[in-house]
This record gives sequence, C-alpha cells and structure tokens, in this order.
Amino acid sequence: MDKGSIGGVFVAVAGILAGLLIEGGNLGQILQPTAALIVFGGTLGAVLLQFPLKTVIAAFGGLGHIFAAPRKHDSQLVNLLVSFANKARRNGVVSLDSDLKTIQDPFLKQSLMLAVDGTEPVELRKIMRVSLDSQLESEEQLPAVFESAGGFSPTVGILGAVLGLIQVMQHLDNINEVGRGIAVAFVATIYGVGIANLFFLPFAGKMRIRIHDMHRRREMMLEGVVSILEGINPRMLEVKLGGFLNDAGKKKEEAAI
Repeated sequence: MDKGSIGGVFVAVAGILAGLLIEGGNLGQILQPTAALIVFGGTLGAVLLQFPLKTVIAAFGGLGHIFAAPRKHDSQLVNLLVSFANKARRNGVVSLDSDLKTIQDPFLKQSLMLAVDGTEPVELRKIMRVSLDSQLESEEQLPAVFESAGGFSPTVGILGAVLGLIQVMQHLDNINEVGRGIAVAFVATIYGVGIANLFFLPFAGKMRIRIHDMHRRREMMLEGVVSILEGINPRMLEVKLGGFLNDAGKKKEEAAI
C-alpha cells in the first residue's frame, strides 16, 4: 500500500474529528443521512451528466492505484532494455522475437513486435507516438472526473444547506427547533466542502501524477526500442535512458554502481 495516500487520509480525517471533539462536539452532529444523500447524489448526478458512464466507472475503478504503491521501477526497465540491446547487437533484432512472450506491458510488447517485424525506426516512432498520445488523452479524463466532482460538491452542499434552511423557516415559532434545524442544514455544506478538499481534489492530483509517471515510462520504452532498432551501443543506451529516471531512480542506480 502507498503509505503517503493512506496516511494522508488518516491524518486529514483524524485531525478534523479531533478538532470537533476538542471543541465539545460529537460525531452525531455531523452524521446526517439526508445531507449526505443530497451532496453525494447531486455530485454524482452532475458528474454523470458531464462525463460518459464508461469514463466515470474507469475513474472510480482507478482509485485502487492511488492507494497501491507503484510496483514498477524505472531502473529495472532500463536494465531490461539494455539487455535487449546487448542481445540485438550480438544476434540481430530478430532474435528478440523469443522475448516477446515474456513482456507483460502491452505498449513495450507492441513496440518490440514492430521492431522485430522490420519496421523502420521513423515509422515505428510515428506509429507508437499515435498510440502514446491516444492513451494519454484517454487517461487524462480520469482525474478530470474527480476535479469536476471537487468543483460540484461544495455548490451542491450549499444547495443542501439552503434546502435545510427553507425547512427551518417553517418552524420560526419554535426557537429550539430553529437552532437545531440551522445546525443540521449546515452539515450539507461541511460534506460538500469536506469531500471536495479531502478526497476528490487530492484523488485527482495523485492520479494525474501516476498517469504522468506511466507516460514517462512509455516514452522511455519507445525511445529504447527505437534506439535498439537503430543499433545504438548498449552503454550509450543506458546513459540515454538514464535521462528519463526521476531522482529516486537515479539515486538507486548510483547506489547499485
């Protein structure tokens, strides 16, 4: 699990609840099913109106990647591509055909398959660049779902609060009922602002980071395969691909050296 994501959610929720309890409040004051129904239902409806159902389902399905620690290491990808370069240098690019079945990443597998089939480097780059841009454009819609939800939910929360105040105005003859009703009405605002700033917007930011990391890996894969096809020296390839590594990956490689 990603300790940063799990810890962030825990600290945010615990900090707010602790502040509520310290001020003498209780959880019952903010547990209002009606307010939750208005905020979550209204926000979900607005998101479904803006985005295709398939995109919304994919966005919520991708939440698992936010809380799961990345398993793929860039340094391992560099080593794999360098090993392919060494093999291609000794036995030719066609010899990499036997390695295709061991590759799990679809983008790398397709790139290497085109290389083995004798595609020219320029044409291979053009073909895979189209695939790369198309994947990025599609994946960029996923964090946009949560960004939109983060924009809608505070407004829907205000709507819920106004609806609650309308009900309160009907009981002005009972001052005790008015006070309790106003408190309940503003819970909807808390829900709207809370889920936007504690969940939806952070989800979008973390998801966008993961998407950009994956895009950078695919760029590295494409550059590696094209360089192998061009017959680049394996040592030069290693240095070239090192430019794609983030600081953590560079430090790991330096430690290995």
